[in-house]
Amino acid sequence: MTTSSSHHWDVIIIGAGAAGLMAAASASGRGRRVLLLEKNRKLGVKILMSGGTRCNITHDCGANDIAAAFGQQGKFLHSALAALPPDEVIRMIESEGVTTKVESTGKIFPVSNSAVDVRDALVKIGSRVGANIENEQPVDAIEKTSQPIGANNSRFLIHTKQAILECESVIVTTGGKSYPGCGTTGDGYSWAVRFGHSLVRPVPALTPITCNQSWANDLKGITIEDAEVSIVESMTAAQGITKKNPALDTRRGSFLFTHFGFSGPAVLNASRVITRRPSVGGLSMLCDFVPGVTETELANRFRELADSEGKLSVATALSRILPKRLAGALIRNSEISPDLKSAELSKSQLQTLIHQIKQNRLPICGTLGFKKAEVTAGGIHLSEVNSKNLQSKLVPGLFFAGEILDVDGPIGGFNFQAAFSTGWLAGLNA
Repeated sequence: MTTSSSHHWDVIIIGAGAAGLMAAASASGRGRRVLLLEKNRKLGVKILMSGGTRCNITHDCGANDIAAAFGQQGKFLHSALAALPPDEVIRMIESEGVTTKVESTGKIFPVSNSAVDVRDALVKIGSRVGANIENEQPVDAIEKTSQPIGANNSRFLIHTKQAILECESVIVTTGGKSYPGCGTTGDGYSWAVRFGHSLVRPVPALTPITCNQSWANDLKGITIEDAEVSIVESMTAAQGITKKNPALDTRRGSFLFTHFGFSGPAVLNASRVITRRPSVGGLSMLCDFVPGVTETELANRFRELADSEGKLSVATALSRILPKRLAGALIRNSEISPDLKSAELSKSQLQTLIHQIKQNRLPICGTLGFKKAEVTAGGIHLSEVNSKNLQSKLVPGLFFAGEILDVDGPIGGFNFQAAFSTGWLAGLNA
């Protein structure tokens, strides 16, 4: 890590996360005198804890697919992704000796399963081209001078506890408010607002959902590899999902029961529609534990089983489809004796059980919020930032990249890719 006592810089970057480290590399690579400031003792703290400390670097797809995953926000990312697409991120990291692998979900991880290796590679990339990086350097304020000052035609003053630094351009990569224990406490929002920027209200995204149903909480640790969850109004849950009563959001993927509620990719991806509402009152989650099978097909399976293995218990039969503990819970919820033989299952009992499997209604209490959110939804309004260079449309020389922007995507490496690409593009233009 390189440090310097100089107070005059071409570019100062605030926040040494995924976006900041990439911005430092691209700006330094252009010959700019760059200082990257990080308030934590460790660099890239969120990188280090991501993916269960394995770091899901990006997703195995092209730039257009990354943009598409962000919905309407994806239009803003096109220039950044063109400047640094997923395959280039992988090339850069592998050039530092960190071999990567693609898992069955499309997620890309280091073969070592060590996020430290990814973080260290990013630091080396920037340091090699001359970026100066200083940790334990929190920024108190940013101000723009009315007149250029200093030998480098500086326009901004960066106030830290140790010094007042001067620079021509500032790149703010302080992140959002997710996992505040990492130091992402929304510092950059107040600076942006002081410069006249407006915010889309920051809310937690990709955060676990809470539920107080004891039968579900007792299933903690059980994972359903393929489930479908729909967030619905309580009335919709009672009436069923139709065109007139649509779900607020529907997601499919891995589902995890926890002691407080639910997690896993399907749940995390659906959580943003909950956190964006002023209240969670009246919301439920409809769970389909076998989305690859229709209710009719499931009923036929049980009927065929009754014909071929009529003495088999309902509990044993359902355990062939679902984890044993979940099967038992759904049978109890259906008020069916687990010892009941498949041939003895009545039509109404079968309908009740299938409803428990395919349309299980779980009242939502809330979420674990920013404390456990993987990303922040909301942030600096995209209409106020030039997507072609990441420069503020309000303040020349001020750039934003990464999670501080109103850009949030699904789980699977998409958000890291957005951070890498926007940081890189900002550095190319600052």
